[in-house]
Amino acid sequence: MPGERYRRGAHTVLELKYHFVWKTKYGYKVLRGEVGLRLRALIRQVCEGQQMKVIRGNIRANHVHLLVSAPSYLSPAKMSQLLKGKSSYRLQREFPHLRKKYWGQHLWSRGYFCATVGAVTEEQIKAYIEHQDEEDSALEVWDEVKEEDPPDSSPGPDEWV
Repeated sequence: MPGERYRRGAHTVLELKYHFVWKTKYGYKVLRGEVGLRLRALIRQVCEGQQMKVIRGNIRANHVHLLVSAPSYLSPAKMSQLLKGKSSYRLQREFPHLRKKYWGQHLWSRGYFCATVGAVTEEQIKAYIEHQDEEDSALEVWDEVKEEDPPDSSPGPDEWV
């Protein structure tokens, strides 16, 4: 399936891409030279082992940008945990000067940035949903309340009993 845009499963067709950014703890500029090259190789290994595909990456002196395609069973939190955890562990084992600089075995700062990436904008999806042609046009988009809509008449918590 090389070159194919979508991932295919038994009952699914999907395309999930994520943009991740994370930085070194304290903003130390340690991802230079051999450390940066080794980090790139480690990220590729982790991704390959988890059926993730690196689309683009950029390792700066104190942070990493990564665009990955991932299977649906991996959450962004799990991907971040795998990428940051495995790379931190291996880099500190292979480069003793990092162990001295990061005494608590935490190479990366606690947080990360993640955004989904797609070929379709939110506006295009909204327009697509609103303009579905079906025989029964009694149902409309339900996320926007119009002024002529009657107020919600669902029972309150006291009326449920």
